Amino acid sequence: MIRIAQAPNAAIATVWADLLCEAGYPASIQRLFLGSAAGELAPGDCLPEIWVRHDEHAAAARTLLDQLQALPQRRWACPGCGEAIEGGFEECWNCGAPMPRG
Repeated sequence: MIRIAQAPNAAIATVWADLLCEAGYPASIQRLFLGSAAGELAPGDCLPEIWVRHDEHAAAARTLLDQLQALPQRRWACPGCGEAIEGGFEECWNCGAPMPRG
């Protein structure tokens, strides 16, 4: 096993590990619950870590995570109220109108 990344939180660690497993790189999360020790330990030592089972998968797994982190964020203007929406939202947070298609 080899550590390939530290995640900023448990939710992102879970997404990353699931993505790697789906891509054929068996991965696990270590230090998932160590955040409760922050203060007693340095904060950087308490972040969840992503590990791949097979060392030969490390380079490809890191590349996949790099690509995931480099995805552009969507930006669109709500057709209902004109609000600027950023990120993965498909509905306006202000009025609930759906994101325009096409």
